[in-house]
Amino acid sequence: MAGGAITPASLIGLINEIVEIPVNSGVFKKDCTDLARRVGLLTHLIEEIRDSPTPEESDASSSLSSSECDWWSDLVVGLQAAKRLLSSATSFQARESSEGAAKRISFQFQCVTWKLEKALGNLPYDRYDISDEVREQVELARLQLRRAMQRYGSLNSKKFSSALSEPMVKDASSNTKSKVTEKLDSIPETVYSNVPLADVKKSESPPPGKSSSVSLAFFLSKDADDERLEKAVTKNTDDSKKSDNLTIPEDFLCPISLELMKDPAIVSTGQTYERSYIQRWIDCGNLRCPKTQQKLENFTLTPNYVLRSLISQWCTKHNIEQPGGYMNGRTKNCDGSFRDLSGDMSAIRALVRKLSTRSIEDRRSAVSELRSLSKRNTDNRILIAEAGAIPVLVNLLTSDDTETQENAVTCILNLSIYEHNKELIMLAGAVTSIVQVLRAGTMEAKENAAATLFSLSLADENKIIIGASGAILALVSLLENGSARGKKDAATALFNLCIYQGNKGRAVRAGIVKPLVNMLTDSSLRMAEEALTILSVLATNQDAKAAILRASVIPTLIDCLQKDQPRNRENAASILLSLCKRDTEKLISIGRLGAVVPLMELSRDGTERAKRKANSLLELLRKSSKNLASL
Repeated sequence: MAGGAITPASLIGLINEIVEIPVNSGVFKKDCTDLARRVGLLTHLIEEIRDSPTPEESDASSSLSSSECDWWSDLVVGLQAAKRLLSSATSFQARESSEGAAKRISFQFQCVTWKLEKALGNLPYDRYDISDEVREQVELARLQLRRAMQRYGSLNSKKFSSALSEPMVKDASSNTKSKVTEKLDSIPETVYSNVPLADVKKSESPPPGKSSSVSLAFFLSKDADDERLEKAVTKNTDDSKKSDNLTIPEDFLCPISLELMKDPAIVSTGQTYERSYIQRWIDCGNLRCPKTQQKLENFTLTPNYVLRSLISQWCTKHNIEQPGGYMNGRTKNCDGSFRDLSGDMSAIRALVRKLSTRSIEDRRSAVSELRSLSKRNTDNRILIAEAGAIPVLVNLLTSDDTETQENAVTCILNLSIYEHNKELIMLAGAVTSIVQVLRAGTMEAKENAAATLFSLSLADENKIIIGASGAILALVSLLENGSARGKKDAATALFNLCIYQGNKGRAVRAGIVKPLVNMLTDSSLRMAEEALTILSVLATNQDAKAAILRASVIPTLIDCLQKDQPRNRENAASILLSLCKRDTEKLISIGRLGAVVPLMELSRDGTERAKRKANSLLELLRKSSKNLASL
């Protein structure tokens, strides 16, 4: 069973413990009740996984990919965090706590919700014997979790000001903390699930409940190879030696994420947090320590090597996988075995040192070799990052030597395939330099800069940072003026960034609608699919809706309904529904333009989503005709 020391049986026990936590009253009563109910929906899923044949039984020659291992680990971590959070939130006493404490608990609900939704999104249905009924339950739970993320995204709700006067049982733990985060928009049905780039080649069909609207195959023509990521996942060969109820020491958990720290860092107040979380807290404009609320005298993050060593020793003692992919010269395989990479590491460190030499030729040679190594496999991506190459490569993005710049941005693209490296790249402040390459680099550098932004934006929190960096304007420019491959790279990055509601307005202001409409009407570009997919995401935004209507694109959309591919017909119907839903004049117009017949055909033979959209439009057309006749 993938997933390591936590077995399905013990996870069912954990779910039962969460469901049975008493929720009586208080500010977070509804939040606690809702979270417990959503967790409870997973019981049947875990039971069916428990009763499924193991991968070894069903296919002895197959090996588990990283995503198939990681989803279980993410689920375990999410459920453990949910239990800790419910224990704190149910005892929260508003009268004796600050408004900031309420906000921090609200963010922790968001963090746990995101972790659970991410885990369920990566569930490898093809590995287990999961019934249709349970799949529906899982998709229901995912939908509820995504909706909850929207609610938790706003931390200025009246709920918190009124909460301070409500009676509660007792105070919450003083260790609950948070960061301010922006609201994430729920992902439209048309959006393809955020699979890792390395998984693109194998994921020819979307997971249940998602539509594959944008082809990601373009990425496979780049330097990055399609080897599955080999993240280490805990696997204990003797579960009886390990207690299912092992408690992680509180000091080892990041107060913000509630997860075991892998890179603990100390802020100026002396408190320790997971580096990536406290950095994002600061990046969002927070000037005080989340725990003590003292003003931060500076924003220096000092590595806590002592705590990292203690965490490592504790993990070793309890046979738990240590955070991070590379430890003591070895990486851990998914099956629990180790590979010795100390020799490779020595060679890579030598190359990284050459990146900082004064010789242009030496730098050029070193970054070219690192680009080649980062293309080959996951081990190299881990080692290059561990050798400290990422900050140096980021500096080389602004090199006057075009060859060095091209190799540096492509190397960062390859490194970003490994999930943990995404955090390191963001923390190195790479986005600003990548945008600079996108604006002024060679065409190859621009293409790979756009692909890098797509890779980084697969992490939801990065969508916010990238969107605010000026990247969208540069991507729209590439979409309009780039090479054929550059246009596809830009389209895919823009599509992913526009999943976040706040980036839709930025894209419209950057002029995205004009090139998208041109892609729809110019058959030589062969990018109608990409254009329709992005427009279907944008059409829920009022500014985008107005811009699309000004572009007089409705006749073209009706043409797509009549003669295009199934996915394009689906997206065309979705866009038309968004444009005409509350506009009787537009409804009458599409009726006169001949939309009724293709909509009726789509309602019979389209995809499930297309049928829903078509039927909704037909119903609106029927009502508008009836109202017109009654006048």
